[in-house]
Amino acid sequence: MPKAAISLTTGLEDAEKVTVAFLVAVGAAESGRETMMFLTKESVRLATDGFVHAVACDGCPPLTTLLDRYAAAGGTYLVCGICVQSKVLDPAGFLGNAKVGGTVQLWEWIDEGTATFSF
Repeated sequence: MPKAAISLTTGLEDAEKVTVAFLVAVGAAESGRETMMFLTKESVRLATDGFVHAVACDGCPPLTTLLDRYAAAGGTYLVCGICVQSKVLDPAGFLGNAKVGGTVQLWEWIDEGTATFSF
């Protein structure tokens, strides 16, 4: 089954966009696809353990639920190293399924047939 790569640039300043990105990622991971979210810009904060506490809209699932489902399905995060440095974040506080990397690591992970999405 092809992999899924989801690129996310938005953080909680646009919780609806984050929710949609996570719904796509959770759907891919729960369907058995190897799935990675590439977090850049403000979205790098989402990799910080305990940071996400939001509900985007009435009827939307809580983001914490989506993060838990994503992790349970084996989803991983590649967190932009430049963004981590610019925001002075400590990777030691990141979620267990998150690692710091960049575009080289992203392209090494992607192979022919990988479905890509960008939010």
